[in-house]
Amino acid sequence: MTPNLNGLIPATVLPMTGDARPDLETLTRYLDWVVCQGPVGLAINADTGEGPHMSRGEKRAVLDAAVAAVAGRALVIAGIGGPYTEEAVAQARDAKAAGADALLIFPIPAFFGRPLYPEIPYEYHRAIARAVDLPMILFQLQPALGGVEFTAEAMARLLEIDTVVAIKEASFDAMKFVQMRSILDQAQRRITLLTGNDNFICHSFVLGAEGALIGFGTLAVQMQVEMIEAARRRDWDEAFRLSEIVQPLADAIFAPPVPNYRVRTKEALRMLGVIGSATVRPPLLPVGDEERGRIRLALERAGMLEPGRAG
Repeated sequence: MTPNLNGLIPATVLPMTGDARPDLETLTRYLDWVVCQGPVGLAINADTGEGPHMSRGEKRAVLDAAVAAVAGRALVIAGIGGPYTEEAVAQARDAKAAGADALLIFPIPAFFGRPLYPEIPYEYHRAIARAVDLPMILFQLQPALGGVEFTAEAMARLLEIDTVVAIKEASFDAMKFVQMRSILDQAQRRITLLTGNDNFICHSFVLGAEGALIGFGTLAVQMQVEMIEAARRRDWDEAFRLSEIVQPLADAIFAPPVPNYRVRTKEALRMLGVIGSATVRPPLLPVGDEERGRIRLALERAGMLEPGRAG
């Protein structure tokens, strides 16, 4: 059965202890806070949640905690990160055993060569699909963030896999997003287009998005849920009214260098009192005082934090 992905799907952070270990107790409270604001799903062990920096055992423990915390109130989508086929299959089996509803398949280094040989991503995704009968979300990610942009030939092969139900398009490029919309419109079956473009969230729906699977989704959650609902019913005045609040904060979190968005997101959640620590796992680094000030100012301008509030 194809899951309903038509809405906001935050890629959640992973709260950590001071020694950079998963803090599952805080994770449970944090996920409840997110779910209560109305997203259709949560992406667990994605890049925002530092999935690439965790062991397989840690990923399973986090998924177990997440499924228990969500308790059927939203979809749980498990990030699968390879970096090779056997390990990806093992992670996918863990995700199914934990009770995940779908898989988000991250691009891996084997895809990065140019020109991209379509059979490499095809065989990788097909092996996962053969091992685990969960709906699969493809992931097109800009190379600057360690991803790959699929050719039309590669997409044609990947769409032959029956369990593929959606793609997260995160090129951060509106033209490439539109090109992906065109490819999906020509597909023989319905494939959901999810924006992964935190730099033009609301505009993605003008361009044909049906849902949003984004790291920024874990901040201003309720506003984004309302913004997307307005966009889906074509109430553009309301959608862009909310976008004028949401997008400047997203731009602050995803400012250059973009990979620092993970720790910026944690720092914002810490300032809001949602999590107690902004610890990230090395080699990721904490933010400095100057950047911390910029995050605080962005939260204040979005009306989410009172000026002068401690934290």
